[in-house]
Amino acid sequence: MSLGFISLPWWGYVLVALGLTHITIAAVTIYLHRCQAHRALDLHPAVSHFFRFWLWLTTGMETKQWAAVHRKHHARCETAEDPHSPQVLGISKVLLEGAELYRVAAVNQETMDKFGGGTPDDWLERNLYTRHNALGIGLMLVIDLLLFGPLGLTIWAVQMAWIPVTAAGIINGAGHYWGYRNFDAEDASTNLLPWGILIGGEELHNNHHSYASSARLSNKWYEFDIGWMYIRMLSTFGLAKVKKVAPKVRFDWDKTRCDLDTLQAVITHRFYVMKKYKILLRKAYKDEMKKLRAYRQSHEVALLKSIKHWLHLDVEVLPIQHKQVLDSALTHSERLRTIYQFKHELASIWARSAATQEQLLKNLEEWCHRAEASGIQALEEFSQRLRCYRMA
Repeated sequence: MSLGFISLPWWGYVLVALGLTHITIAAVTIYLHRCQAHRALDLHPAVSHFFRFWLWLTTGMETKQWAAVHRKHHARCETAEDPHSPQVLGISKVLLEGAELYRVAAVNQETMDKFGGGTPDDWLERNLYTRHNALGIGLMLVIDLLLFGPLGLTIWAVQMAWIPVTAAGIINGAGHYWGYRNFDAEDASTNLLPWGILIGGEELHNNHHSYASSARLSNKWYEFDIGWMYIRMLSTFGLAKVKKVAPKVRFDWDKTRCDLDTLQAVITHRFYVMKKYKILLRKAYKDEMKKLRAYRQSHEVALLKSIKHWLHLDVEVLPIQHKQVLDSALTHSERLRTIYQFKHELASIWARSAATQEQLLKNLEEWCHRAEASGIQALEEFSQRLRCYRMA
């Protein structure tokens, strides 16, 4: 029996806990993440202040700290300076101690100074939300106890654990370790599920790292981002203004030569392009393995099997001994070696930041000419398709 103002059946308390934590998740993904950290949308001051107040009650997190830590994560992703990379620190560390890793990064003044610009700095932020960040958590406990009696303590505990477990642990940990990838982003980000509901759309983490400034995290037709749904609802009532979303891949099938529009589209969609190229490379690898097995070339089969997971990595990240094994294995397959070399040559085009657009365009056109003259049908078809990319 409840001793609070509200009495509910057991499942009612479960729904209340889920509802309250979902508001917190919405505040994190819409306000902290998409609005503050990435400037993907603008929110009406009333909506922003509601989210700030709610986060003060349920997490005690400061907007500047959260935005700064997250921006540093993008800027230093999968390096020793990344505040919470499972590729560097280990998956168990991030899953189980993600909240502690966040707290350590949040008190780093250098991080705040370098990555925390543009966040709220008004009277409320300075004198209430930042100075008395623990007060909100205590107030939330009192509210839960008054409303739900002793069960309010359980609801409050769930609220307090929700962000450390789901955001600091699952998204920062599993979202860089397990899952599927729509795009060959330069980090290990993954999509955990195609339906971003429980964690507000943040489950679509690979999509986000590929187009970080997009207010919409879903990309494929079968993906659902509930955070984006809320943003569209807010926009309908004039409470939000979307500034940027991820561009859709477009094609002009009449193109036969690369132009500046092609170059811009290929660079914009470079993670998508490389994902498609890796599919080509994976198929070539499987075909080569079948051929070697058919001819009972056991030594060559063993060599190629040993490099299976290295083919898709940038050659720069491979240790010297792995590079030597890779080179040795690829000598047994001229076709696979050619496709592998063309992959790195393609990626190097947009890596030349000092080159002019005209030089980059010339390099892209030359790459297509050589790919189409390689005698490899799959590479020729990929090149012809590459010429057809266009901006929306």
